[in-house]
Amino acid sequence: MTTDAELSGTVSLVTGASSGIGAATALTLAGRGAAVAVVARRADRLERLAQQIDSNGGRALVIQADVGSQEEARAAVQRTVQGLGRLDTLVNNAGVMLLGPIEGAPLEEWERMLEVNVAGLLYCAHAALPHLLRAAQDGPRGVADMVNISSVAGRVARLGSGVYNLTKHGVGAFSEALRQEVTERRVRISLVEPGAVETELASHNRPEVREQIAATFAEVERLSAQDIADAIAYIVTRPRRVAVNELLIRPTEQQR
Repeated sequence: MTTDAELSGTVSLVTGASSGIGAATALTLAGRGAAVAVVARRADRLERLAQQIDSNGGRALVIQADVGSQEEARAAVQRTVQGLGRLDTLVNNAGVMLLGPIEGAPLEEWERMLEVNVAGLLYCAHAALPHLLRAAQDGPRGVADMVNISSVAGRVARLGSGVYNLTKHGVGAFSEALRQEVTERRVRISLVEPGAVETELASHNRPEVREQIAATFAEVERLSAQDIADAIAYIVTRPRRVAVNELLIRPTEQQR
């Protein structure tokens, strides 16, 4: 890990940090000098990630939580501030993608996407906002950041991803409204919309849906989690005068 001081003295909280984009982002922000709270349900993976950060000279705080629970999301933010002293950057990365036709879909899949993709993001944003506003006033960089991870699915509705589309369109609308509310107080709200990324996200789908996803992207070289982590690091290390409001990142060969 190459460490520089761009985020020195700041604290980041990354949700969904046990794998994929979340883990890569936590490592990358730690490499830029931030202390990082890593939040997810799988404590064993978080512990390994924290050991990796610590062994490279960083500082990590492990918080096992399901952000789809209001109580656990709020407690995760509180533990971050108590354990690391402040909060300058929130990366709302936790999410699930359960695709398939709307007709006959298992309702528990819809409920889980609403719990994590929408409610979880809202719970974390609500709990973190007072701390981000404070950090923008008294923090070492004079600015704070909330980065909300959406998707190409937050721009284009497609057959077979209706409820996932709903959740990600909602993330975009919420992010823009919040941006207008707090931007004059130097809290930057950024929306990142990845296309196809090589992570375990698709693996949680039913077998027939996994087959369809694999067929759709069979000829596409997918993005890596590190590609998205690099984009997030770019956003949060801009000078105070620069706000990256929205960033759409697709694999070169992905058409839609």
